[in-house]
Amino acid sequence: MNIKKAALFGWGAYFVFLAVSQAYALDWKDLHERADQIDAVAARQLIQENRDSLEGLYVLGLVYLNERKNAQALQLFDKMLGTDPDCIEAKWGRAEVLRRQRNIEESEKILNEVIKEKRKFAPAYISLSYIKYMQMEFSESVRLAYKVKNFGQDDVDLSNYTRAYLLIGGGKGMLAHYGGPVTKFMHGTGIYPNLKKAEKLQPDAPAVLFGLGSFYFLAPGVVGGDIDKAQDYLERAVKADPDFADAYVRLAQVYRMKGDEQKYQRYIEKAFQLDPQNELALDEQSGECKFICISLSE
Repeated sequence: MNIKKAALFGWGAYFVFLAVSQAYALDWKDLHERADQIDAVAARQLIQENRDSLEGLYVLGLVYLNERKNAQALQLFDKMLGTDPDCIEAKWGRAEVLRRQRNIEESEKILNEVIKEKRKFAPAYISLSYIKYMQMEFSESVRLAYKVKNFGQDDVDLSNYTRAYLLIGGGKGMLAHYGGPVTKFMHGTGIYPNLKKAEKLQPDAPAVLFGLGSFYFLAPGVVGGDIDKAQDYLERAVKADPDFADAYVRLAQVYRMKGDEQKYQRYIEKAFQLDPQNELALDEQSGECKFICISLSE
């Protein structure tokens, strides 16, 4: 029996057991980690015996999020809320989909409510940290990510714990970029170590590959910038997740820096095809460079 089949067999029994009663809080950390190890086909098989199992619906919703199937995920989270309107995990799931759909005001409102109700629910802090980053509130983004880091790895699922390090590193990078000499030093020295901690936790995660690829692309050579390493990490990111629009934008910028205009156009178009509202792609297209671009003259 291969690993995936063995896991599926074991988790099927797990969900049958949990479906007996739903009058308890979900073990969200365990469910997040289970969802990271299976695909949608396997997740759907897990809930065949009880299609109303909150645990099964949540795992399938998480898998859909991992696969960027946001509409399908939202349907499942709404179904969970129809069964249990107070389900924190489903509230967060709905807010995360709304964030991805750029319905930021409603998403942020729900996330703050979730955090108020469940102070150590790490996924809500991570979602809110992403929102603050895209709103260019980098100090707040870093603060929220530090909250998750400080919860400790025992109380956070692996993916969200890794994302905390990525957001700390990314936020510090932006603070260093926009800050004066003291700020540049204070935050600049914290970028690479946090990204490497994320890599140690999940070396093959697309978000980790993207984070390090972006660092090697954007950092000056004197502090570790390396265009070839950037290309390698970003190509691995899009290979691991072919629907990762942000990674296509950075990869396009790498190819422009290398003088390959054809690949630049191909990857920018791919990013817009995947996500017409992608902030990095729009930033590149407009030339505003709020999230840092590197021109050929630099």
